[in-house]
Amino acid sequence: MAQAAFAPEPAPQSPDPTSPSPGSIDRPTGPSFDVLRWHDEPWTAQLALDLLPETNGPKVEVLSGSVIVTPHAGYDHQNAELDLAYLLKQAARREKLWLYAEANIVSGADLFIPDIVLLDVPGGGRTTMDIGHAVLLGEVVSPGNRRKDVIDRPREYAAAGVPFFLRVDLRNRVPTIALFELTDGEYRPVSAAAAGTTFVMRQPFAFSIDPADLLGEEAPVEEAEPLGQGADAEGDVEG
Repeated sequence: MAQAAFAPEPAPQSPDPTSPSPGSIDRPTGPSFDVLRWHDEPWTAQLALDLLPETNGPKVEVLSGSVIVTPHAGYDHQNAELDLAYLLKQAARREKLWLYAEANIVSGADLFIPDIVLLDVPGGGRTTMDIGHAVLLGEVVSPGNRRKDVIDRPREYAAAGVPFFLRVDLRNRVPTIALFELTDGEYRPVSAAAAGTTFVMRQPFAFSIDPADLLGEEAPVEEAEPLGQGADAEGDVEG
């Protein structure tokens, strides 16, 4: 579950500086998630990049001064994200646009990691890119995190002036894809399609797909997850 950065009250200092008290906090000398225990100032994108280690695990984002940690989503989410990113990448390169999956995007003091990132310049050799280079940002909706992917992130991306937003929804294992274009400060729908039909977009580049192609095979019954641990239980809490 995602959570805001936690910082307990600092332990009192030992009278003898060479002999710290048992409750004192050993502060790391390099990037470490231990910093979440003692950093009690508002977080910024730069602070997170400087103090927290790079990871291929949970998403670590910064929003309004808090660190938000989100576990990886379920297998349907991963399958859709990887397949869609691969297909979009091929089409984008023909238009001299660069597409990445789960890349760092900095917007002022905030740090976002969208599922799909389309840039007007290549990101090779960089750790982050400014949101001003984003042509399209996309999110695959997580079952337990719908508000963030459907309401919060589009609103934040629109406020930053990102021209297009792409949303993939896998609810009930019936994939839908919707493209939105920024108009007068808000995203307006341009194209949408559900599984069994064809999603077509012409901007920012030409692309088409049956959303059903993004759904992987269902897990065998004998390997189903324990009750309460499936896709409907997935989610996070932002603070």
